[in-house]
Amino acid sequence: MAAGIVKWAVSGYNTNMIIKVRELEIGGISFGLTSGVVTTLGLIVGINSATGSKLAIAASILTLAVADSLSDALGMQLSEESRLDESKKPVWVISLFTFMAKFFFTVIFAIPIFLLRLDLAVALSVIFGLVLITITAIVVAKRHNQPILKQVLEHLGFAILVVILSYYIGILAERL
Repeated sequence: MAAGIVKWAVSGYNTNMIIKVRELEIGGISFGLTSGVVTTLGLIVGINSATGSKLAIAASILTLAVADSLSDALGMQLSEESRLDESKKPVWVISLFTFMAKFFFTVIFAIPIFLLRLDLAVALSVIFGLVLITITAIVVAKRHNQPILKQVLEHLGFAILVVILSYYIGILAERL
């Protein structure tokens, strides 16, 4: 459906503009996916290590899905609008795709929290999140003809760092 909206919205633009819109879609999706996964993993692991509460984690995921998705969409739009690029590209496209990807890839992590024991849900979420980051890194590496292993290790390293730091921040918060 979103692709149909984009085609309708850019029907008055030339072919170069449609290519730019395609790039904005890809940029919005990859940003939203990565941001949604990494932020949500940090939240799940940190709140679990601080409270061990399914309710706290579930409420935080759902709140994050709305507030952070809208915030990132607005941030991406303002970032694109503030560029000195003189082309008149429809910057709302990146906002739309950032919001949709961020929202979806945040909310999806609530499913195991609702359905499984908390320890299993947290472990499954971390594994699933790292798989999504790996797939995204592979796609980005292929698009840019870069070494896949280097991209995967770089992106996984960053995501794992967020998970580890979030775990220890939760431990520290629990001691307060």
